[in-house]
This record gives sequence, structure tokens and C-alpha cells, in this order.
Amino acid sequence: MDRLTELTMIGAIDHLKSQANDLTTAERAELAYYLLASLEPEDDDATEAWRVEIARRMADIRSGKAIGRPAEEVIKEMREKHP
Repeated sequence: MDRLTELTMIGAIDHLKSQANDLTTAERAELAYYLLASLEPEDDDATEAWRVEIARRMADIRSGKAIGRPAEEVIKEMREKHP
């Protein structure tokens, strides 16, 4: 990569960072997820394994075998345990 291209890329990255700071937390989380996912090729075996796991968990919830808790409650508990 030549020096001009490198400087252009650095400028573009700095501009993107600045724009990202103006996003809401949810928008930044979505962007972060997209960027992280773009770093690794999709693994079809893992995708299928997650599909099966999600289906199993949903069945457990629907049958009453698993009972959910509000996220706020779980997060509060974790913060108390791990300050």
C-alpha cells in the first residue's frame, strides 16, 4: 500500500470513528456486531448447531421446563456478585 492510500484510509477510519460516536448505544452495538461478524467466515456447522440449540431452548421455555427472568434482574445480580 502506498503512503497516499494509507493516509486516505487512516482519514476514513478516523471519520468513521467520529460518526460512530454520534450513534445511539443500540446502533453502535449493531455496528459492532456487524464488524465482528465480518472478521470471521461463517461456519455452517456452527450455524446449524446454534439453530438446534435455540430450538431446544425455546421448547424448554414453552413447556415450562425453563423459566425466564427479567434481564434487569439478572444484570443487577451479576453486578452485585462481580463489582
